[in-house]
Amino acid sequence: MEIKKLTNLHGELTVPGDKSISHRAVMFGSLAKGTTKITHFLEGADCLSTISCFRKMGIDIENNSGEILVHGKGLHGLSAPVDILDVGNSGTTTRLISGILAGQNFVSELTGDDSIQSRPMKRIMTPLLSMGADIASIKGNNCVPLRIIGHPLKAIHYDSPVASAQVKSCVLLAGMYSDGITSVTEPVLSRNHTEIMLNYFGARVTSEGTTASIAPEPSLFAREITVPGDISSAAYFIAAGLLVPGSEILLKNVGINPTRDGLLRVCKDMGADITLLNVNMEGEPTADLLVRTSSLHGTTVGGEIIPTLIDEIPMIAVMAAFAEGTTVIKDAKELKVKESDRILVMAENLSRMGADITPTEDGMIIHGGKPLHGAEIDSYLDHRVAMSFAVAGLLCDGPLSIKGGDCVKISYPEFYEDLYRLGE
Repeated sequence: MEIKKLTNLHGELTVPGDKSISHRAVMFGSLAKGTTKITHFLEGADCLSTISCFRKMGIDIENNSGEILVHGKGLHGLSAPVDILDVGNSGTTTRLISGILAGQNFVSELTGDDSIQSRPMKRIMTPLLSMGADIASIKGNNCVPLRIIGHPLKAIHYDSPVASAQVKSCVLLAGMYSDGITSVTEPVLSRNHTEIMLNYFGARVTSEGTTASIAPEPSLFAREITVPGDISSAAYFIAAGLLVPGSEILLKNVGINPTRDGLLRVCKDMGADITLLNVNMEGEPTADLLVRTSSLHGTTVGGEIIPTLIDEIPMIAVMAAFAEGTTVIKDAKELKVKESDRILVMAENLSRMGADITPTEDGMIIHGGKPLHGAEIDSYLDHRVAMSFAVAGLLCDGPLSIKGGDCVKISYPEFYEDLYRLGE
């Protein structure tokens, strides 16, 4: 994929539906009684993997061009899969579905692509084993493929060593099949889509500080869900609108959940001109974002804000390279265990473009403002890396090519078309 320099990005855009919310809507709809209607569903490869897994467990799911109908069978309505469940590249599918499978009355196996088979699963296996689950890494390396022998679970209070919505959600979902109140305490609060949506479906989830708790055996009932635009997908257009000269972009109906809006706070700290319009705080908060070209400066990104923007750090790193001054990103070790080691991958690729960047154990230090040039970028098949460097390619001198650039289909199949449409 070759990217060329652009100026004057203008127009309106509705980014694809939120990936986290799309996954959960299918999962919880499958465990609810009745038909759940999902609109603005993300038609990316990851979310389609979730649909495929639940179809293999007997759930009838209709896909009508972004409108999904999930014909749920209730909390105990899943059937033993006739085949191995293939999660593709999706860490969300893997970790959340493991919590559900642990409480079933059948045996299941999970597999996925090469990337997912290297990502850490001990972080969910540990709490599930303490609940009495029978879950094992088939290769003995605490990674996928996994074998799960489902049976009734016992309630626990789990002190999670990481702030991870996937770990929290896995334990809460397993807690629905336990013998009492199950709770998870995190070091800092991670995204709370699971808590919001489970309550919407009729579960009894309570939150206090960084602890979330769920009562067992809830009766879940089908609902209608309109998925907001994914702020992680909007991030690339926010950055492009801020960085490309003479730009003004309106991003419609973007999710601004406080556990996900860290990017907006960092942009503000960097001097960004972003206006929130048509703010709606009911359920999952949303707003239209008006983004105008801005002169950005360096900042420090770390601490409790990290879980609210972990997927946006590759884009923040690119923004920092074009901003004046120094940006320090810290407390982000989680970047090492994403689709790629995003600390090393961002440092390697930005260095190829002439950026002054130093990787650290838990982040990176970027001295911005240097002119950057085109280069051959290796995405390492990480969709967020590919999209971040596509934005960089709009600004650098000379063409920029992205190896494996079509990996964006994981979360945003029309990304390149939308990006260049704004430059027409």
